[in-house]
Amino acid sequence: MRLTQGTFSYLPDLSDDEIESQVAYCLKNGWPLNIEYTDDPHPRNTYWEMWGIPMFDEKDPAGVISALAECRKTYPRHYIRLTAYDRSPAQQTVALSFLVNRPPHEPGFRLERQAGSDRRIRYQMHSYATDRPANERYPDHQAD
Repeated sequence: MRLTQGTFSYLPDLSDDEIESQVAYCLKNGWPLNIEYTDDPHPRNTYWEMWGIPMFDEKDPAGVISALAECRKTYPRHYIRLTAYDRSPAQQTVALSFLVNRPPHEPGFRLERQAGSDRRIRYQMHSYATDRPANERYPDHQAD
């Protein structure tokens, strides 16, 4: 299973050079970046842990890439994403968000069916990653 969240998620993973190009594009447009990581990528889990503070004053892509390298080194088995924020008065929203790191094995999700009153059927997604304790969710092993 391959997680598809954010821009570029249906494409092959971006190379480091392609990531740096996207960072340069964001900075050229005046969009500050921040780095976020998680080991629970459920689609409704929109608030990931932040790596440092948002880089509002960063003008050089090398600074962002350096911070990203440190985050990858610390959390090699987590999902990591870069998020660019458009702070212009008419927007004030995420302009671009994309994954820059994935765990070596992505366990996926299952769909749970729940029967309720009056024949109502509800579905809920369950992340297999959450079956294990935090920071132990992505052990070293080969992908299926």
